[in-house]
This record gives sequence, structure tokens and C-alpha cells, in this order.
Amino acid sequence: MSDLLERLRARGWRMTPQRRVVAEVLDGDHVHLTADEVQARAAQRLPEISRATVYNVLGGLVLLGEVAEVSALGGAKRYDPNAHPPHEHLVCTRCGTVRDVHPTGDPLTALPEEERFGFTVLAAEITYRGLCPQCVPGPPHG
Repeated sequence: MSDLLERLRARGWRMTPQRRVVAEVLDGDHVHLTADEVQARAAQRLPEISRATVYNVLGGLVLLGEVAEVSALGGAKRYDPNAHPPHEHLVCTRCGTVRDVHPTGDPLTALPEEERFGFTVLAAEITYRGLCPQCVPGPPHG
């Protein structure tokens, strides 16, 4: 489970009821919800929370670096509370399932100097795409 709530408290982030419910909705392993999914789940806990408030809280969490935005197949952005430590993502190209992955090695050292074009690389975002076990076609029937 992510430690989002603890990280926010440690940073002294003012925990309004709206911020708390969004953070609670996001908290967990392999959570990659869209803003609309966060809104729907937050409204179950706090019916008066507005869509604009959810978007504002998500934007604030991203700016703080406590939640990462993940793009999955050109669809809606998803929000990942497991921003620490940095990691990569595995996305199913059929159903959109997103999983956190932690491969060994440093992606920053994998880019050869001649492919950096003079850039000083500060971060890398890598997304692996494929089919999840539920979407892989079964063996042919004969």
C-alpha cells in the first residue's frame, strides 16, 4: 500500500476533508485511477465534493511530486500515488490495465551519450505495452 497520506502529513500539507478523501481514494498498490474514477469514489465518501475540487487536488498532488500522472494509450490520464521511488509502468493495450514495475538498472544510463543530443537528462518515463493475462488469447481450440 502506498504511504501517500503519511507523506502528505510529513510535508505539512493542510488536510481539508476534500484533500483527505482524494488522498484516501488514491492510496494503495497499483492504483492508477482516472480523474473521473477518483471523483466517483470520492463522492461516495463525501457527496458534496465537486469535480473541480477533485481536479484541483489532483493537480496540487502532481505539482508536489506526491502523485504521478500516467498516460495510457491516449486515454484519460491516470494518477499514481506511488511516486516514490520512481518506477515504470506496464500497460495492457487491450483493456488499459496499468501495473507498476521496478526493473533493475538505471534507465538514465541506458541512453547512449550520442543519443542525448546535448541534453542533460534528469528523468526517464518508460511505459511497457502488451497484453495482460486476461486479454491474452487462449490456445486455439481444435
